[in-house]
Amino acid sequence: MSAAQRPIVIAAGGTGGHLFPAEALAAELLARGETVALMTDARSAAFESPAFARAERFVLAGSGLAGHGLLGKLKGAVGLAMGSVSAWKLLRRLNAQAVVGFGGYPSVPPLLAALAMGRRRPVTVIHEQNAVLGRANRLLAPRVDALALSFADTAKVPAGTQKRVVGNPVRPALAELAGQGYLPPAPDGVIRLLVLGGSLGARVFADVVPDAVARLDSGLRQRLVVTQQCRPEDLERVRAAYDSAGVAAELARFFPDVATRLAMAHLVVARAGASTVAELACAGRPSVLVPLPGAIDNHQLGNARALADFGGAWLMPQGEFTAESLSVRLAGLFNAPATYHDVPLASAAEAAATLGQPRAARALADMVQWLTRAPALAAERRRAMAPPPEND
Repeated sequence: MSAAQRPIVIAAGGTGGHLFPAEALAAELLARGETVALMTDARSAAFESPAFARAERFVLAGSGLAGHGLLGKLKGAVGLAMGSVSAWKLLRRLNAQAVVGFGGYPSVPPLLAALAMGRRRPVTVIHEQNAVLGRANRLLAPRVDALALSFADTAKVPAGTQKRVVGNPVRPALAELAGQGYLPPAPDGVIRLLVLGGSLGARVFADVVPDAVARLDSGLRQRLVVTQQCRPEDLERVRAAYDSAGVAAELARFFPDVATRLAMAHLVVARAGASTVAELACAGRPSVLVPLPGAIDNHQLGNARALADFGGAWLMPQGEFTAESLSVRLAGLFNAPATYHDVPLASAAEAAATLGQPRAARALADMVQWLTRAPALAAERRRAMAPPPEND
């Protein structure tokens, strides 16, 4: 089987934060003529993607170990072992060139299997989307051939790990927003507010944002158009709240055309998942970020700070995210002077765009292909090699 026919296996599952960058890499590799296979978990088996529709898909057993009791951890360990055995058999049959994992426990069985294959071992790469190295990736980082990072100062990276900063790949439609610019709301013109609550929506946004909007003066409310992602059980009460406030609103469980929504938005209120932060930066859109409290290792706070500390966003911890405080923030931003350089929204958009990395999928694909084409496949030689050259 030729190198082009030998697949590059992408190991990803769980949330969109892991699957979206995996999808972006798959699209880039397929465009280069590579064969791609996806190994995922049952939760993500039905994930719809143009790129993964062209890839062979395998669903493996396995679950996380964090946050469970002893019985849960034992079941998780058994699931990981079963998934690793299945992945080992599949990797041998596929004769894979490489396994690229995107964090989370669905990526662990394929990578453990790859590491156990001896001389037939494929290249192993993991990608970390967040500003804090996740637990699954922390387990694997010292053993794989290379670690790809989204942030140069990613926390909790084990010493001695082969690492390279490539950015967080975003889907092609979102990468295309880079460089398109930002126009703040025109005086007395429409103001478009986009509210994204993560892959399943966020109840706190349903509780806080409509109330905050209702507290704005009538002039602002008449100009405002809200597009908000909601949990199914929250749709009707959120719709009633906006109707009562006289605010035009479009609500949905999920927006498949998020690139179009971002391109139209003047301000975004969102969680601080890694994909969300990367997409905001690519699009160059100002945002109010509310990190998910209780996230493992508080990684969303690190993601939000990476954007907020550079001036591209306003960070509001959930404990401070009240209708009153958000209303004050919105009023201050929407009532700013019309001169471009005096508008906080425009300044934040410019700062966010500076951090955008629309070529991240390209850089990660370069890294993976370079490693698969290295003349020596022994792990100790690959780990000693210099990083791949930059691609113009």
